Amino acid sequence: MSGRVGLVTDSTSSVPPAVAMQWGITVVPTQIQIGELLRAEPAVPKDVLVKALERNLEVTTAPPDPAGFAWAYQDLANRGADEIVSVHISGKQSKTVEVAETAAARSPVPVHVVDSNTAGMSLGYAVLAAARVAGAGGGARRVMDSLARRLEHSAELIYVDTLEYLRRGGRIGAATAMLGSALALKPLLTMVNGQVAPLERVLGAERALRRLVEAAVRTAGSRQVDIAIEHFGAPARADRVLSRLRPRIPKAREITFTEVSSTIGVHVGPGAVGITISPT
Repeated sequence: MSGRVGLVTDSTSSVPPAVAMQWGITVVPTQIQIGELLRAEPAVPKDVLVKALERNLEVTTAPPDPAGFAWAYQDLANRGADEIVSVHISGKQSKTVEVAETAAARSPVPVHVVDSNTAGMSLGYAVLAAARVAGAGGGARRVMDSLARRLEHSAELIYVDTLEYLRRGGRIGAATAMLGSALALKPLLTMVNGQVAPLERVLGAERALRRLVEAAVRTAGSRQVDIAIEHFGAPARADRVLSRLRPRIPKAREITFTEVSSTIGVHVGPGAVGITISPT
């Protein structure tokens, strides 16, 4: 923990563990169930999860164990936190915020639970910005103001091979209008008001990935931004996206290449690639 404000998020923020440790961020894991086995996200190997999805096994996700939040808040209080800011995946995508609020009511120090209205590295970059403020001695209000600024202008742009995984998990949102498209038409998606929304449909995977890059370049514009390239079981595809994107956004301050949270991966499916644009 840095400063007097403790910072908590969940694993859908996709913050790499080493980075979370560096900045004193407590990450409470969401849960994944394959068949009858329910386990915390880090305990489910990515390759096992990808194979389970590809074999059409029953795979679902769940919010963190309530005890995980209770322990996180107690631990931060024990280490000297006067207040805690706990920021999480959109409440329209998960009940994580509700679980955090229940645990917060029993915390020994005040906990401010924040619904980020997003997921992935849009959440992750906001949490990192907040951690820098907390580490510099900023109070809870300044930490939450920092979160709000980053979250307001961040964008998630997502390619998926198929909408089937989002449909199965009930997270398809407004993109339901794209269901029934020809298999050759690949969906590009975004997040609007905490829900998955359609961007466009493009013929063929490679052409769709090029359009994803074009959309990211337009979104970034002339602003200084942090960029994340996220994927689920598709490192080579994501690397091609990065190589196309990097020279076209000269004001990129930080570029993160990472595999997305497994909980998000369950819903976007193997082969998915996302680009986060987070203005600094």
